[in-house]
Amino acid sequence: MLSRPRWIFFSRTLRASGLAAILLLLPAALLAETNASNVVCRAGLAVERREELAGKLRKITGWSDLKFDRSGALRLGANPIGGSRRARELLSRVVMGGTAVVLEDASKLADVAFCQVLPGKWKENVPDSRPAFVVRIDFADFENVIGDAPALRAFDAGWGLLHELDHIVNNSLDATCLGEPGECEAHINEMRRECGLPQRAEYFHTYSPLTLDSHFITRLVQLSFEQKEPPSKKKKRYLVVWDANLVGGVIEDKKIAVLR
Repeated sequence: MLSRPRWIFFSRTLRASGLAAILLLLPAALLAETNASNVVCRAGLAVERREELAGKLRKITGWSDLKFDRSGALRLGANPIGGSRRARELLSRVVMGGTAVVLEDASKLADVAFCQVLPGKWKENVPDSRPAFVVRIDFADFENVIGDAPALRAFDAGWGLLHELDHIVNNSLDATCLGEPGECEAHINEMRRECGLPQRAEYFHTYSPLTLDSHFITRLVQLSFEQKEPPSKKKKRYLVVWDANLVGGVIEDKKIAVLR
């Protein structure tokens, strides 16, 4: 028997009502420095984490020279080798578009599971200010994930960021029903396919064991990915697993699929 489905991973918050906006502590001087990029890191996002994220994006896009510069602005690469064309197009639209995106380290925050996007507003009056969003990334959550190697390569901070950017750029929706990936993840799955990686089979995770109200038992969550294997074209399933006690963002009145 299934309870109501629940979303906690790569949460779409662009249309959530009653959501408080984050104040962007981004001075006009920094905007001038990063005028060639609309994606910039907040000061609290450590250099090591920036390089970690850039490394994930380099693998996905095929841009070996993609990086965050000294000011924290995302700089795209040139002459890609392999990688996903769609991922490059999405990043290009964000970096050169009309919306500011600020990246924030949300590691070990209880209200963030993996990644989350929030609408933002400027703390100070900025001339010709543009719409702004904050993408919060919980790097610690990704470090608590185990599973099949192909699925792990398709499920990291780089993919999480792309998911949130797709919400911003394309206003795409997450799934509302069990057994489907949803509009946003369908876009991300196209990128995974271009990278030769398995695709996310469904948006909702499943819980096991059953004693969800216990604080003393491991609450394992699994998420499935699929890939067609040549020459039979049969789908092979891969899993990623994590302990929901260690990953934030679990709110009991939200949606969840429970294995009975």
